[in-house]
Amino acid sequence: MTKVTIIGATGSLGRQTTQTLLQETDVELVLFSRSADRLPAEPRTTRIAASTSDTVALEQAVAGSELVFAALSGDLETMATQIVQAMKNVGAKRLVFISSYGIYGEIAGRPDESNGILRPYRKAADVIEMSGLDYTILRPGWFDNGNDTDYQLIPKGETIYGNDISRKAIADAVKQMVLNKDLNLKANLGIVR
Repeated sequence: MTKVTIIGATGSLGRQTTQTLLQETDVELVLFSRSADRLPAEPRTTRIAASTSDTVALEQAVAGSELVFAALSGDLETMATQIVQAMKNVGAKRLVFISSYGIYGEIAGRPDESNGILRPYRKAADVIEMSGLDYTILRPGWFDNGNDTDYQLIPKGETIYGNDISRKAIADAVKQMVLNKDLNLKANLGIVR
């Protein structure tokens, strides 16, 4: 059975992706978060309550996973570095990492937004791109609670004209990559409606 690790499992994207994968696939999930022990116990899930700085717990979480999904906030560059190193240490290869749209100044009408608050997202994306892993970086617009799964993927270097995306749509995009391991390999993609 396919094993998927969700790092940041208690965040809004982690929770939605967990729900989507449990309802629409038969994968086994490892739910990793500092407060993962507060998540409800579900069939096909293992909860690991730890920080990405806990090397032993992080390696345990990613070991044997066919795909690692990370949706985090905080010191993203450091966390990306810790995840990459843990994956390399245990031989895990496939990483889907959430960053943010705008980190390359690619939003139509707002080319100067690649600085300031988005800088940590850009630094984390740089770490992932240089990792040597089979990565996909997703750069979503503003999240909302829409019930739709409509999205478009915009390659790095192209202008993004949309602004928002539902959490459910992001989870669907991750599900597609879980089901098709070669989908969007080595890709850095904006994702908006």
